[in-house]
Amino acid sequence: MRLQCYEGIDSAHALYEWNYPRQMLAIRQAGAEYVNIYADDFLIARPMLEALRHPRDTVLLIDEIDRADHEFEAFLLEFLSDFSISVPERGTIRAEEHPVVVLTSNRTRELHEALRRRCVYHWIDYPAPAREAEIVMMRASQVARDTAHRVVAAVGALRREPLAKPPGVAETVEWAEAATLLHEQGAPWPTAFKRAIGVVLKDQDDLMFIEPRLDAILGGVAA
Repeated sequence: MRLQCYEGIDSAHALYEWNYPRQMLAIRQAGAEYVNIYADDFLIARPMLEALRHPRDTVLLIDEIDRADHEFEAFLLEFLSDFSISVPERGTIRAEEHPVVVLTSNRTRELHEALRRRCVYHWIDYPAPAREAEIVMMRASQVARDTAHRVVAAVGALRREPLAKPPGVAETVEWAEAATLLHEQGAPWPTAFKRAIGVVLKDQDDLMFIEPRLDAILGGVAA
């Protein structure tokens, strides 16, 4: 189960919410008869609740936790402490055993030390150039091998610059794909890569900083 974090995410998006339209419809259809509007049929389970319900069959991926705010991080810390949640209408739901939880972060901000202490830390660096070129060709099959290797070399040079947002592997793939498309439409290689620079660099300060260096960086790409 994957939970994508973003600014403003709250417990309703992570845990559960009630299907209010369906509850109202059930009440109208029941008339004077009793209907339990807090039964499972009306509960929309989100990834964290699903992980509690099926801990043996679920790996919970909490993706890019650094995008969430500090309040959600504190909520997550409480969740990871005892793996239980309280549903006012249903009581406490507790996992029979601890599910496997994987957190990822792009280090856009520092995570709270208490949260880090509950994790086994593992750093994943950028792949080696040869491996990244393989990823480019796998994800963008129309990109030629030579082009993939040249793009990877150029992205590697960009990552060595003091950029606010260094490009990731996804940007490498997208840059190679966009430049290849522009080249097929008639743009020469240097122009194709320059026109597609907004695919790999997505910060105005970074674009302005790289502009005077771009020709040198693209020297190996345009060959």
